[in-house]
Amino acid sequence: MVIVPAAGAGVEFGEWEAEVSTASMRVTDIPRLPPEVRPRERTVDVAEAEDFLRLFHAEVDDGTARLRERLDSVRAEIDETGTYRHTTAEVEFGARVAWRNSARCIGRLYWQGLKVRDRRDVEGAEAIADECVTHLREATREGRIRSTITVFAPDGPAGPGPKIHNDQLIRYAGYRLSDGSVLGDPRHADFTETVQGHGWRPPERKGSFDVLPLLIEAEPGDRQLFGLPSDAVLEVPLSHPDHRWFAGLGLRWHAVPAISNMRLVIGGITYPAAPFNGWYLATEVGARNLADTDRYDLLPVIADLMGLSTKSERTLWRDRTLVELTLAVQHSFDAAGVTVADHHTESRRFLTHIAKEERAGRRCQAEWSWIVPPLSGGQTAVFHRYYDEPDPAVRPAFLPPG
Repeated sequence: MVIVPAAGAGVEFGEWEAEVSTASMRVTDIPRLPPEVRPRERTVDVAEAEDFLRLFHAEVDDGTARLRERLDSVRAEIDETGTYRHTTAEVEFGARVAWRNSARCIGRLYWQGLKVRDRRDVEGAEAIADECVTHLREATREGRIRSTITVFAPDGPAGPGPKIHNDQLIRYAGYRLSDGSVLGDPRHADFTETVQGHGWRPPERKGSFDVLPLLIEAEPGDRQLFGLPSDAVLEVPLSHPDHRWFAGLGLRWHAVPAISNMRLVIGGITYPAAPFNGWYLATEVGARNLADTDRYDLLPVIADLMGLSTKSERTLWRDRTLVELTLAVQHSFDAAGVTVADHHTESRRFLTHIAKEERAGRRCQAEWSWIVPPLSGGQTAVFHRYYDEPDPAVRPAFLPPG
């Protein structure tokens, strides 16, 4: 989906700590929690909070006095409550930098344009589901896809924040059949059975592209299902510019890839529910989702319709079919007026992003196997170079579900 900290310009905490009077460190001006709800221990790494605040003030607000005041306030809040609350500006910056730090994303050139929806005060599974639907509608914009993230409540001393168990807001069901095959998307066969176990009933006539419901856990152990309304799920029917028979396959794909189960970590605080989206590369759909043998595995079907021999790998039938399937995806999205990127253009833009980061004095980490596209890799600009190895300790970051 087209989706490192700069050195802090502020004063080091240790340098100014000795200058701060004891009175300035008092927390009597901060409302105290009743004893029964006070945390027994901190849930936030103070050093990580400080590092983030220095980064924020270095890039957004270089006022040294304001940095000192914020560090003082956050330390006092952590001492009092075990955690602290980000300002909206800090959440916005942290989410954008987490995208900037995403070593597997080729689309990071656009990180500053990420639309951040601060929904930390939303409570209850139904309200969270409603916000996910709103997210999809606002990100879709009738096909003019906008990169968007919705940030829900964080983990804290009182308990974990909400979780969205779907790996993306929009996914297609996979139904295991008696002969061992799967109708739909095999990758989501387990999750399909999970939501069926929670009461989801698939359409009477099951299909290859049945949209799964959201499985939301607002309170620990309380998982609830919510279907996505059709107007929140824009889908593109797939056709081919040269092969008229292609449309008869009845293939389609959804327009918005919205990852929903990764943890957003900012300044020591974890937001377990923070769905975010960019837009698709055509190769993601054509050369992976529809082509991989553990997904829809359509290459043999299309090769046969193209009249290609599949008896030998030396005919390169896979390669020829992969190009045509990806071309069909790109053609169809373009014809529908839905944003989609091509791997050649996006590769050049990624190198532009690296150059901009280097000029800003930042390293740009990247996983080569994720940045190089799965089609014609050697013909793209990103293939012919090495990248800084990813550092798992870099923050802010999007991390796998815990």
